[in-house]
Amino acid sequence: MGLFDFLKEKKPEVKEILGPTYLDHFADIIHSNDVLKHEWRGKIRSPSGQKKFRIKFYGKIHSELKDLIVGTDFAPILVYAVDPNDGQEILIFDGCKYGYNALFCDTYTQEQFNNRPVDNFYKNTFGDETFEIVISVYNVVYYGGELLEQADGDGFVELVDGSMQDFKIAQRNAFDTLQVYAINEKGESFNIIAEELA
Repeated sequence: MGLFDFLKEKKPEVKEILGPTYLDHFADIIHSNDVLKHEWRGKIRSPSGQKKFRIKFYGKIHSELKDLIVGTDFAPILVYAVDPNDGQEILIFDGCKYGYNALFCDTYTQEQFNNRPVDNFYKNTFGDETFEIVISVYNVVYYGGELLEQADGDGFVELVDGSMQDFKIAQRNAFDTLQVYAINEKGESFNIIAEELA
């Protein structure tokens, strides 16, 4: 080790936190010094390499925070990134299926699951319609021991609907916080989803 090695720029530490399973193959993982210990962060990318998307959603725009998508009194949000070239849709978030509460606390009816028309296209307050999308999920409390303690001898945990799921899958999808940022052509970032899920 050289005398001045401490002056060299440190590379970001690669962590073992895995993102939601539904984003496998649809996100480039971001490793950065500002990524927190229990955070996974990724930028959406289509299989064809597209990194700019339109955003289609079920929900409504917050009455005061005009760039934020929120659920309705009827059901949680359902949001997709849409490739503007070929129309391929990539799930950004489904509040009925993902997050700690959806897996272990809250139950939803088939009507809530199925009657959420995803027919709103997102436009921010400046009129931007195409964005790069960065997703950040946090697993502060439930990523390790507490969830593992619920697993049976075969490594499965019981979900709120009574079904059993592999612990490793539940661990990835039971995140307690979700932040989604849209980045416009000017490089300006807008928080479009901010969900506390535990």
